[in-house]
Amino acid sequence: MDLFNPDSNSPRNLLHKDGTVLYYGLVLSLSEANHFLDSFLSTIEWKQDEAIIFGNLIKTKRKVAWYGDKPFKYTYSKTTKSALPWTKELLLLKKTIEKKTGETYNSCLLNLYHDGSEGMAWHSDGEKDLKKNGAIASISLGAQRKFSFKHKASKETVSVILEHGSLLVMKNETQTHWLHRLPPTKKVLKPRVNLTFRTIRHY
Repeated sequence: MDLFNPDSNSPRNLLHKDGTVLYYGLVLSLSEANHFLDSFLSTIEWKQDEAIIFGNLIKTKRKVAWYGDKPFKYTYSKTTKSALPWTKELLLLKKTIEKKTGETYNSCLLNLYHDGSEGMAWHSDGEKDLKKNGAIASISLGAQRKFSFKHKASKETVSVILEHGSLLVMKNETQTHWLHRLPPTKKVLKPRVNLTFRTIRHY
């Protein structure tokens, strides 16, 4: 399967300072993107995400799954997940993205947003389990969604529309200086699957 178009344009950095966010645009054909979306919706072991807020366990409508080279532990929002073994199709995407980006990844956090009412608040992926300043490669499947960045000091914002079959990579000091979010919207009625390939530190 020829996942990536060799004639695609070089990625552009969406940030003008304090970090690197490379948007590659569409890297999957429509048929490939549709195939992966259908496959992941039906085969991934989705679970409601959990967070501890003010001492209370909160379950989100959004669902998540965590896969990796090993049963890595990953802690965020004061809850810990253990990675499941890679599926064949997740490995296929991982290896191809590694070739495309020149980076390596040992795990993937998947998010399932059932419609536009589900999103993510402002945050940065700075958990101690993650490789510091490491690359996070994000593949979007399904509904187009707006994705925004906000500088922690200046509060300036940058936004991009993530298309079905597109790739975005955050790296270098992005997590230190910028927050990001997926704002909710009433206009989107279809699901979106987001795969974020990342590197968990070895201890």
